[in-house]
Amino acid sequence: MSRTVTVVGGGAIGLATAWRLAQRDARVTVVDPQPGQGATDVAAGMLAPVTEVHYGEEPLLALNLDSARRWPAFAAELEAAAGMPVLYRSEGTLAVAVHDDDLRALDALVRFQTQLGLPVERLRASACRELEPALAPRIRGGAFVAGDHQVEPRALTRALQRACEDLGVEFVRQPVAAVTVGPRVRLEGGNDLTSEVVVVAAGCWSRALIDIPVRPVKGQILRLRGDVAALLTRTIRGLAEGISIYLVPRASGELVLGATVEERGFDDVVTAGAVRALLDAAAQLLPGVAELELAEARAGLRPGTPDNAPILGPAPGLDNVLLATGHFRNGILLTPITADTIAELAATGDPAPVIAPFSAARFR
Repeated sequence: MSRTVTVVGGGAIGLATAWRLAQRDARVTVVDPQPGQGATDVAAGMLAPVTEVHYGEEPLLALNLDSARRWPAFAAELEAAAGMPVLYRSEGTLAVAVHDDDLRALDALVRFQTQLGLPVERLRASACRELEPALAPRIRGGAFVAGDHQVEPRALTRALQRACEDLGVEFVRQPVAAVTVGPRVRLEGGNDLTSEVVVVAAGCWSRALIDIPVRPVKGQILRLRGDVAALLTRTIRGLAEGISIYLVPRASGELVLGATVEERGFDDVVTAGAVRALLDAAAQLLPGVAELELAEARAGLRPGTPDNAPILGPAPGLDNVLLATGHFRNGILLTPITADTIAELAATGDPAPVIAPFSAARFR
């Protein structure tokens, strides 16, 4: 494939798509003022199709599971290509509940997961503490999902940038004003980039370029630092008085806590109330978090859609413009399958069956 492709957006989705395109001998340009930033830089990196499953999202579940199966090989290939780690971890995810009401909600979720044929193991409170001894004594029970893993998004984007650069991908660090027929990418300075194919992977900013229903959904997230290995060894998801929270340990000694879900437009201000709520909920599950250093508080903007599923495939009304956006809370999880299928679509013109349900046409 010797085509020219412009990728608008340098998050995990855009960078991985650019890498796959370059592997097919395409001449690729990534346009983004700050590659590796945006929602990717704030993400926790959970690869959790089972514990993230929601009622009514069964079509999305199939896509999530497919991408999760691709992750081990994707991570190994990228690390070999870039000579850098992406910090993929496979210890599994433990979901726990603090109160009886939380436990009933967890049991309902486990029943739903079981009905879908998903691998989940219901655990008593004592078994949860055997896995993670630092859990609060009040834990009422939980469920273990061995196949829900994690990766470090910041390490991922560093590796993707290196792999792209090694294959000759060009980076234009300027904002994009418009995507038009041609296809053309117009930069804010007034210059146009013309290529045979344009891929729009601009997250919640995609709607400013293409008429699609993508909106920003604010998520506030914290990073703590200390002797995290002494506290827990795997991702913990929990319900504490109805508040959903996750705790993601890093080998670096960092613990990620998240996240709020707020419909506040493009507001990315960190609020004291959100910080307090996240810390209080985390301490109910894992009291030792109170002794860790608060290293960072950030707010990111997830790209949400009306059905919480991504928009993948041709852009309506624009020939040779492809969409890879709207991934909401599954952007890191869906990175491998999005990159594989969008690169294939750019090469062949035919969407893979697995992404057919996620075209922009479903909203028209």
